[in-house]
Amino acid sequence: MSSTAVRRTALAASAAALALLATACGGSSDDDAKAGDDKPGAGRSASTGESGRSAPAGKALTAAELEKVALAQADVKDGEVTTEIPAEDDVAKDQISTSDEACAPLVHAQGAVAQGEPAADVKRSWTGQTETPSESKGPDGQDMTTLDVNQVMLNVASYEDGGAEQALKTLNAAAEKCAGGFDATVGGDRMRVAEVTESAAPRGGDEGFAASVGVATGQDANGLMKLVVIRKGATVASFGVVNLSSVMTGEDFDVPSDVIDAQVAKLG
Repeated sequence: MSSTAVRRTALAASAAALALLATACGGSSDDDAKAGDDKPGAGRSASTGESGRSAPAGKALTAAELEKVALAQADVKDGEVTTEIPAEDDVAKDQISTSDEACAPLVHAQGAVAQGEPAADVKRSWTGQTETPSESKGPDGQDMTTLDVNQVMLNVASYEDGGAEQALKTLNAAAEKCAGGFDATVGGDRMRVAEVTESAAPRGGDEGFAASVGVATGQDANGLMKLVVIRKGATVASFGVVNLSSVMTGEDFDVPSDVIDAQVAKLG
């Protein structure tokens, strides 16, 4: 993967990162098409109700109401919240296709595309970075730092008539059926999801889902991305999380739980 693609992946939202992986790493050929912890990261829906059943959804919020409860800069201690996604980073549902339609919800969640047919939805992105001292030295013996860049592509959607609960059901079904991988096209670029691994569902809402997604990059390890989805009432917040280093190396990383917690808290 070229250095230009790396820089663009660091600056672009998760949806664009999916397309960059497909472009920079070669995507899939027609033949290839025959054939991704306890912290918020993939898993079965979790319920906070005493009966063990998921809490029922309430009324669907309007677009104006969603704008008020969606993540804002004042809600986070660090990083940058973007409230208007640039057109080049904003992938629409009709720009996404998969070799198995049952797998599409996973790509939708990663690209901040609402599941199903929401009454309304809004998008946000968050980018943050930390610098830590590196064990290695520079060419002249100087101290070096390691830059860790995280990105979150966020969709907050409201639903009527049980659509929010259905959104979680389709994600759980997709993670189970598509665990062995699938092919996808995102904004015209083709990519291969090599594996989807479920993990513990996040807490804080009425239901939660989380998954790690390994994307084939042509390297020794699959590029790693993560999905976190939380339902509160009739509202679903989905987070597509990318760590620049993990996209390249496939190494595990922690999702920025403070960002997720801040968004979930605003949902009431």
